[in-house]
Amino acid sequence: MEFIPEDFENRIKYTFHNKNLLQQALTHSSFTNEQKINRKPNYERLEFLGDAVLEMVSSEFLFHRYPHEKEGTLSKMRASMVCEPSLAFCAREIGLENFIFLGKGEEQTGGRDRDSIVSDVMEAVIGAIYLDGGIEQAKKYILSYVLNDLENKTLFYDSKSNLQELAQGKLKQEVKYKIVENTSHLPEELFKAEVYLDSVLYAEGKGRTKKAAEAEAAYKALLVLRDKGYVFKKY
Repeated sequence: MEFIPEDFENRIKYTFHNKNLLQQALTHSSFTNEQKINRKPNYERLEFLGDAVLEMVSSEFLFHRYPHEKEGTLSKMRASMVCEPSLAFCAREIGLENFIFLGKGEEQTGGRDRDSIVSDVMEAVIGAIYLDGGIEQAKKYILSYVLNDLENKTLFYDSKSNLQELAQGKLKQEVKYKIVENTSHLPEELFKAEVYLDSVLYAEGKGRTKKAAEAEAAYKALLVLRDKGYVFKKY
């Protein structure tokens, strides 16, 4: 895989002064371990930094956006907005998974589809931008690609809890999930889930775990319900 920084920079509308930081942010340890010469550092240290920057920026964002919410509510909001599945969701919106440098073994076992890796790289990119351009550039990236389009994303954050709350409250219906397909022989198998309200099938979802498949199914069910005119709580 050839490193062409401009391809990713054009995608995120930020140009790195230090291209090595970007390459490091996109490099998984499995790729580094396969290099016998000119071994490049992996993203793990940048992820550590990016996680702290993301927490600070998202905390400030929620503090100002919801001035009357209590600390406990704000903490819950932040946790759901920057958790692993949510960050992976945001990363895939910009196609980040396509730019990750993976080792051959990790590639063959589905690493590019793994939420844990994609979300880690998302945080590493934040750390790289912070070092390269400072807090304002990192904040701009986070606001553009993590804390953007909240009307849709709040349906995804904690989608199973949101669907359960709506079903038990306004709809007076029972939510049931059914795992209907397991199609992969990879170490991380691909699951397919159906979600029902009472006996009515509302949506299907896929994921590398049962939990991820159910979360996607719940999110799609919420979109169906929104199209039917149901209003959801907004952060």
